[in-house]
Amino acid sequence: MNAPSSINQLHARRLGLLSQHEAVALVHVDCPICRSEGVSAHSRVTLTSGGKSIIATLYQVSADWLATNTIGLSETAWTGLGLDDKGEVTVTHSPPVLSLSFVRQRIFDDGLNERQISSIVRDIVSGAYSDIHLAAFVTAISARPLSDGEVTSLTRAMIETGDQTEWDEKTVVDKHCVGGLPGNRTTPIVVAIVAAHGLLIPKTSSRAITSPAGTADTMEVLTRVDLSGDEMRKVVRQTGGCFVWGDGVGFSPADTDIIRVERALNFDAPGTMVASVLSKKIAAGSTHIVIDMPVGPTAKVKNVVEARQLSNVFDTVASAFGIHLRIEITDGSQPVGRGIGPALEARDVLAVLGNEPNAPADLLEKSCVLAGAILELAGIAQPGEGKSMAEDTIANGKAWAKFLAICDAQGGLRELPEAKYKRPIYAPFNGRVASINNRKLARAAKLAGAPDDKAAGLDLKVRLGDQVCQGEALFVLHTETIGELTYVLDYVHANPDIIELTH
Repeated sequence: MNAPSSINQLHARRLGLLSQHEAVALVHVDCPICRSEGVSAHSRVTLTSGGKSIIATLYQVSADWLATNTIGLSETAWTGLGLDDKGEVTVTHSPPVLSLSFVRQRIFDDGLNERQISSIVRDIVSGAYSDIHLAAFVTAISARPLSDGEVTSLTRAMIETGDQTEWDEKTVVDKHCVGGLPGNRTTPIVVAIVAAHGLLIPKTSSRAITSPAGTADTMEVLTRVDLSGDEMRKVVRQTGGCFVWGDGVGFSPADTDIIRVERALNFDAPGTMVASVLSKKIAAGSTHIVIDMPVGPTAKVKNVVEARQLSNVFDTVASAFGIHLRIEITDGSQPVGRGIGPALEARDVLAVLGNEPNAPADLLEKSCVLAGAILELAGIAQPGEGKSMAEDTIANGKAWAKFLAICDAQGGLRELPEAKYKRPIYAPFNGRVASINNRKLARAAKLAGAPDDKAAGLDLKVRLGDQVCQGEALFVLHTETIGELTYVLDYVHANPDIIELTH
């Protein structure tokens, strides 16, 4: 192999290393650049090839499988540089990330102004932040809540560092749930109802952060969701709505990295949630937004006081951007629907839209409440008449027809997968269902394999207040492997308060 043309250039080697979103580079400990550039393990370096540059984390190896004139690249680094079968990569020190001083300030001081937040977000989007830096930032803005001004600034910075879409229509609607409630898969139903009434609803959704399924996870079971921005606009123009994974369309790219680290840390701070939601809605061109806020002792929002506080932040930030906002505070005492996990939730959605007799009544009811709120906010329905209009749209089949049209435009409707293993969890005695722990049910569904295993999760068989007999199924676990089934069974048996019965 010929020597590279300069001491800072190395032959690129594709390692097939999966490092998620972080670009990683490996060099031999005796590599010349380690001496010439003074880099060491875990240094941040700039890699350049063919006019493209990325920032990567450098690691060193002492084994001979990597030559001293070669740099091994993770998949993220390889594709980021646009390399084919071979190429040369120039390696230099990355410039100092000045905005990290603002992260430290947020940890120890009173807060950040708009310029400082904008600087942090720009550096996140450019790739200057490693996962360690991102974790520090996410922790700094989670441990001490963001002020309303900081949330507004974070929202604006997220919008400005990504793509934005404008529509000819004056009214563009959207809906979002703050989360914390298993099941609750109202979005696909709401989109179908609203689009059937001629409104534009360019719905982008996230994958699960701390839950067993996000809307994108569920809809991915049924149709393609990883559309580009141009593909999304084509589908919306054709059908009036869409079901799109938000990461694929370039809206609020900083949010993608922040959510990824929040998921790893199991954080979901109110301020970042508001900025995340509104930045993507505004970037998508939405003008009228309905927020579903479930409130319950084991939901994300635990009581009315917290709901009002969060509602005030939403209202303040939405007002700063001229957005018409309506918040629906809903019952978060128990899951909505029966399925918890992508395929099981998709099954419930299809049952409601298809007017099936066994469709979950609570999912139908809540979907029509939220769709009705959008129809009223957009001026399609008179106040108090939106819910009945939404119910008619389900009953007459127009919502189902619109749902099929959107799925067809996105690649067609898929068959639902089924889990290999199913295990019922039975009532230990005769009694009444006194409480359902949303968080522990969600945890059980995640241990079963959701959302990564699309068919995994659990199927809830009871509701609050139900009378059950000893030996009657409370829920059924769905897993893809025996190992996951054993693991989740251990968790369920160790947490009998997942569903509590009273005599």
